[in-house]
Parts: sequence; structure tokens; C-alpha cells
Amino acid sequence: MNRIKDILKERGITINELAEKMGLNRVTLSTQINGTANIASYEKIAAALNVPMWQLFASPEEVRPKKDGLSITCPHCGKDINIKVE
Repeated sequence: MNRIKDILKERGITINELAEKMGLNRVTLSTQINGTANIASYEKIAAALNVPMWQLFASPEEVRPKKDGLSITCPHCGKDINIKVE
């Protein structure tokens, strides 16, 4: 399962707009989003959305900004990484 539809909704972008930006027709992009995409297609979608590819598959909690703004979630292990500001 991927988060592409969620990202589109969060950013106020339609699938038609994304398809046009990528030079694809809407049906082709929709088919890819619904499960037929390969790694190269996911890389192109991520680039068009200006997000790292892992965010296409991460849970909403993993990509949601932290309240304190000084920590992030590791995309590999899921643990919080605290950032110290000096």
C-alpha cells in the first residue's frame, strides 16, 4: 500500500495535475498508483511530488512533523531522532 493519494490530498494536487507534470495520461498514472508501478515509476512520482521515495510508503505518523520540531523519525528503524540545537 502506498500513500500517494494521501500526499496528493495533503498538497491539494489532483491526479490529473500530477499526470500532466509527469508527462503521463491520467489512466496510466492511476494504474501505477493502484499497484502496477515499478521502482523507476515510484522514483518519478516521488520526484514530481518533491518528496523522498520512502514517504510514498511511510505511515502518516512517520511523516507528520513532531510537535517540538526538534526530532524526526528514522525511516529505517522507526525510532525518534532528537536534534540538539546549540
